[in-house]
Amino acid sequence: MPTRRTSRLTIAATLVAAAAVALSGCSSSGTATSTPAASAASAISADRCATNKAAGTITYITGFQYQASASILDILAAKQLGYFDALCLDVEIQPGTGDTAGNAQLVAAGTATITDLGGDADLLLAQSNGVNVTGIATYGQVPITTLMTGTSITDLKQLEGTTLGQKGQLPPEINAMLVANGVDVAKINQVVVGYDPTILPRGQVQSLTGYKSNEPLTLKADGDDVKLWNPEDYDIPGTFGTVAANPAFVSANKTATEDFLRAAFHAYTYCETNASECVGYAAALAGGGASYDVDHNVEVWQTETGLVKSSQPAGTPLGSLNTDLMAKEISFLVDSKQLSTAPDVTAFTDPSIVSAIYNGTELIWPAP
Repeated sequence: MPTRRTSRLTIAATLVAAAAVALSGCSSSGTATSTPAASAASAISADRCATNKAAGTITYITGFQYQASASILDILAAKQLGYFDALCLDVEIQPGTGDTAGNAQLVAAGTATITDLGGDADLLLAQSNGVNVTGIATYGQVPITTLMTGTSITDLKQLEGTTLGQKGQLPPEINAMLVANGVDVAKINQVVVGYDPTILPRGQVQSLTGYKSNEPLTLKADGDDVKLWNPEDYDIPGTFGTVAANPAFVSANKTATEDFLRAAFHAYTYCETNASECVGYAAALAGGGASYDVDHNVEVWQTETGLVKSSQPAGTPLGSLNTDLMAKEISFLVDSKQLSTAPDVTAFTDPSIVSAIYNGTELIWPAP
């Protein structure tokens, strides 16, 4: 979910400095002294360490560059804080372009190991298109997509005959919301647009898809008044921050897969109260400078973690796959003709990964 300013893909020298600061103050026992960083192999048994090392390099592709989203920022922070090292994991992070469907294809092919998708619906649609990946976690249990219009729009049917801007495809939750409101989607002129939301108040499009944690924040900061049409207000289910992995890797490397999420969720908790520090790591990876909007990304992170917290079912830990919610998503995808049949989700999801790293709702850290 890109910010209004794209990030440079080169890793500047500031990354080295940031990593050095992050890894300073480590203790041999794996507990933090002046910083929360962990020493290499300090939180794991020798046998588990050997098993994780044998898994080889885990290549993680972000959903979009180094944006401070849930399922991206916490993984960047886990790398910089030494949490992956503490679990003997060799993690390589590559910035994605925003093409999450393409990322899923890379993971299915084994070119990459793990990526974050837009949500469970994207996982379902990937499977229906023959892209074989395994869903191992989901962060947010509410749609993060939104449809923005001018304040003069009071009925979605008014969008028929107008132009809608989207990022390559109409998000399934938005499509379902339009259909549920009696809109003939074929009568809307859809165009692919970039990541500048000001095209909406300028009148270049009459509606624009986006993310609650991104474009509305930009428009609000610019003083533009727009109306948000949210799928959940029309009983359209949704999720965000779905983590997908290569099925063969998961099958052969259960402990490494578990510990990847363990380190990510450990960093997530830290970043909840240290947002600026964690965003600083992302900024360093992006090369620093004016091209990375730090303040905006802090807002992105705080908005998304707020959505994760407010949507988390009681008594369940972060990352849990919600089979009941997924069943509802399947139903709306079938009803809106985005899926032809209801798939067997047990064939491409593995809830045991998350359950193995928690004691109830408490993350087990360090690893057993």
